[in-house]
Amino acid sequence: MRIEFRLASLGADMESATLTEWLKQPGDRFAHGEPIVTVETAKGLIDVEAYQDGQIADLVVAPGTKVPVGAVLAHLTVADSDQTAAPVSSGAGLAPPQATEAGEPIASAGPVEAPPATGRARLSPAARRRAEELGLSPASLEQAGSATILHVADVERLATARSAAAGGSATPADPRAAMRAAIGAAMARAKREIPHYYLGLDVDYGAARDWLDRTNGRVPVQERLIDAVLITKAIARAAARIDGFNGAFRDGRFEPAHAVHAGVAIALRGGGLVAPALLDADRKDLPALMRDFSALVTRVRAGRMRSGEFSAATITVTSLGAEGADVLYPIINPPQVAIVGAGAIREQPAVRDGQIAIRPILTLALAADHRVTDGRAGSGFMRTIADVLQHPDKL
Repeated sequence: MRIEFRLASLGADMESATLTEWLKQPGDRFAHGEPIVTVETAKGLIDVEAYQDGQIADLVVAPGTKVPVGAVLAHLTVADSDQTAAPVSSGAGLAPPQATEAGEPIASAGPVEAPPATGRARLSPAARRRAEELGLSPASLEQAGSATILHVADVERLATARSAAAGGSATPADPRAAMRAAIGAAMARAKREIPHYYLGLDVDYGAARDWLDRTNGRVPVQERLIDAVLITKAIARAAARIDGFNGAFRDGRFEPAHAVHAGVAIALRGGGLVAPALLDADRKDLPALMRDFSALVTRVRAGRMRSGEFSAATITVTSLGAEGADVLYPIINPPQVAIVGAGAIREQPAVRDGQIAIRPILTLALAADHRVTDGRAGSGFMRTIADVLQHPDKL
């Protein structure tokens, strides 16, 4: 069957992207997970991967074209049994850019505009609030859509398209300023829409540090583990055990994830921050997770990333310990429902077995979504992380 391959959102701060290169041409076959197109966002170059096996039918968008999230990039031919994996939901309620002859790319896709309505669209409650925040009339959006339900992402795409059509600019020209603007917009949205609650916990990191020292002393330098990977694995393991912290909040309800894909905040050269995912972080052993982490950091800082790593994250881990911050109070990355910040591991007095001793202490800070969990559940989640770190040999 023939399906539409649309530009999916690769993060809450993404509104559009520029198609830079097609990695496959009409007639070429591809496998699930194979990159087929490269796009450029404020975060850098991202290879967009296929969601199933198939073949390129025709290309709709030409290289060099800037398109909003939800735009149709190409048409694919896949087996009928693969139809549920087709990435078409991101553009619900929006019309694709109009192609010319089949197989011939259009010169410029332009903004995605909705077709004349044959029915009346409805706005979800969250989408209605977002429209009001953007200064858009909900009534005009209801008339603009097709007979479907418009969600927050659809409202934001329509707002971007209208701004572009009016000659507006979604982001500043300077790439660093563009990224900062994108991050700022996403975090402002998160603070407006998500009722955050915060918890902090000091964790005795002595057992973890001793285990790391012993383990790293037995392996070559290139195979040594770092604190960040051990902490991320502990958080992922806790997220797999405790309900309500691993998943997404969409359309007024929590959707638990069936695997833990830990987004890890990585600082970019020249400024900026991204948080791609370490896939299956709770299931992989520490050496495998360390290899994945090293490869991820190398790709990100080289400006080459993969779409699956941005769209898959189910919980995020961030750290400023290397910068000397004792505590980091993070902001949730929507649509996720939790993020854990790790501060510096510092030597300080602590009571142990009734005696005062100098111990390595790690302060963890949780930001979680009050629509899904409360402080009691959050406390249990944090204690689980601490307990896991007391037994690093079991990771």
